[in-house]
Amino acid sequence: MKPLLTLLLISLGSISHAADRIIDVASGREISRTELLAQARQSDFLLLGEIHDNPHHHRRRAELIAGLAPKAIVAEQLDEGRRTDWAQNPGEALEKRLSAAGFDAAGWQWPLHEPLFAGLAEARIDVTGANISRDLARRIVREGSPALPARIAAALAANPLSPRAEAALDADLLDNHCGQLPASRVPGMRLAQRARDAAMALGLVALPDRPAILVAGNGHVRADYGVPALLARLRPGARMINIAFEEEGKAIDAGATYTHRWTTPAVHRDDPCKGFSQARP
Repeated sequence: MKPLLTLLLISLGSISHAADRIIDVASGREISRTELLAQARQSDFLLLGEIHDNPHHHRRRAELIAGLAPKAIVAEQLDEGRRTDWAQNPGEALEKRLSAAGFDAAGWQWPLHEPLFAGLAEARIDVTGANISRDLARRIVREGSPALPARIAAALAANPLSPRAEAALDADLLDNHCGQLPASRVPGMRLAQRARDAAMALGLVALPDRPAILVAGNGHVRADYGVPALLARLRPGARMINIAFEEEGKAIDAGATYTHRWTTPAVHRDDPCKGFSQARP
């Protein structure tokens, strides 16, 4: 990690930890990290959300995961079939080691995720990919269901979305594209998003550790249309914790279902929709 960035992250952590709040949604009670760790140890699956450009979220998740000490976790940031091996080339720069595992540094705006991966590397917790590739996602958007791999198609067929969940997903897709997603593209984008969720759910089921841990965006860990809905069919009765990471003063969709909500300080960002242009699939 670069010295200046290290100092900045240490400063951010020391300032912001006291401002954090963790809410157990079922009880409405604020709980400590120690209580959350105890609950997590009793779960089968632990799904940790994020706002991608908030370094507080990445640091908190690294600390929480280190407290559980699994051998490996599943991450949205790597494709299926890819995995880090922190024991290899320990002297190399973190970004280079991640890139060797298929991490797209430009696409994920490195070093935004450096607090997460640096913490995992230090704890020797490997990262297993569970996302579909961008090429496959583009094919799904263009071609629809025929482009789905068989195991993903089977997982989605076993868990159709309710009309309410589908509407929520469509609204989020539209919001994420600054309201400029053509209606004709919504079904394909929805299917690609669900294919990502199915791949992550299947990756979690394959992990031997319990709890099996996922790090992904808040939308992927929503219980109504995200990974938890698919896990509920793949492993009925499994004990599941899914945590939304929020920013102070900026609560996310109140209709989304999470077991916990973890609030950290916000970060300044420019308007993401300023100058937005619709990207090609």
